[in-house]
Amino acid sequence: MAATTNHDGRFAGRVAVVTGGALGIGGGTARLLAAQGASVLVADVNDEAANANVAGITANGGAAKAIHTDVGSHEAIKEMIQTAVDDWGRLDILVQNAYGGGRRSNGSAVEVAEEDWDHSMGLLTKALYLGAKYAVPEMSKTGGGSIVNLASVHGILMAPGKLVYEAGKSAVIGMTKQMAIDFGPLGIRVNCILPGHIVTEASQAATWDRTPGGLKFFEQQYPVRRTGVPEDVANAISFLCSEGASFITGHPLVVDGGLTIQLQEDLGVALGKYARENDFEMPY
Repeated sequence: MAATTNHDGRFAGRVAVVTGGALGIGGGTARLLAAQGASVLVADVNDEAANANVAGITANGGAAKAIHTDVGSHEAIKEMIQTAVDDWGRLDILVQNAYGGGRRSNGSAVEVAEEDWDHSMGLLTKALYLGAKYAVPEMSKTGGGSIVNLASVHGILMAPGKLVYEAGKSAVIGMTKQMAIDFGPLGIRVNCILPGHIVTEASQAATWDRTPGGLKFFEQQYPVRRTGVPEDVANAISFLCSEGASFITGHPLVVDGGLTIQLQEDLGVALGKYARENDFEMPY
């Protein structure tokens, strides 16, 4: 079971922007921050899903609006921040979660096309730089705020054929630490989250509904014997944005059910044993 969310009004009077806020981690984060009192701007390219998330938030008494935002566009990011300030008068929280590189970024240095490198790294890193560029001046007007960037366990452990994603998520960790140094004196804390395997609406429908045995196999890789859900990450983001984390900045918080703490040799043996005992083959 996911950890219980805390609807305590901790962000009453605060304003948050969540990129990729329609579904998955971003969707869960938008819902939790709104339930805790924040006015939330849900920024996404999926207008239908963003509007649906906003409708659910407002139906539960929260405050939220949707905006079409392609984080690959400089002007869109600038407009996103300005819209939050125009609508609610301030900005306190920025959660930089959006990424849509897809399979075009897969491959080694030999295989990835230069234009795909540029496109995906723009989404993974340039978008976060631009988000901070426009958010920080607004946060500083009201005494500070919190930025949470979404990295990944892929930023500390590498996978074959994932050059762009691994490079980008590694860079997010470095950018987070550097931003924390620059903006700490302004009262702005900058942290990042490193999620493990999170089952979202999209992955549930596309993969695990069809191959439940595959998800069970993935679960064997986690000491807690389950993969994550968006609420697991949302809870961590809420904590990092709260006063309870006021002395935490520049920190890469791993939220992975223990995936990355294991000795790989032992894990490989255990997974091989599981596969033999369950007559298991990967679905892809």
